[in-house]
Amino acid sequence: LTMKTYLISYDLTKPDSNAEYTMLIKMIKSANRWSRPLKSLWLIQTDLSSLDIVNQLKSVVDIKDKIYVTEITRNWASINLSNSLLVGAN
Repeated sequence: LTMKTYLISYDLTKPDSNAEYTMLIKMIKSANRWSRPLKSLWLIQTDLSSLDIVNQLKSVVDIKDKIYVTEITRNWASINLSNSLLVGAN
């Protein structure tokens, strides 16, 4: 299977110091490759679908939290961010 790249963004209802936040980050970092270019925005590479990713992440967050996952392509642009799409690795 070919790994796909996904963007994950979220708004959590509880403060960043909450244990749920720590579990969410740990789950995101369990992806094959990951990067965190902005505070609540992640890029990951995985062979899972976007629905699979959402279903995994929702298991560790509050019912009122918001999560957005979308597949991205190489056609992207940014300002003051690394040109490396995925700089972190598990």
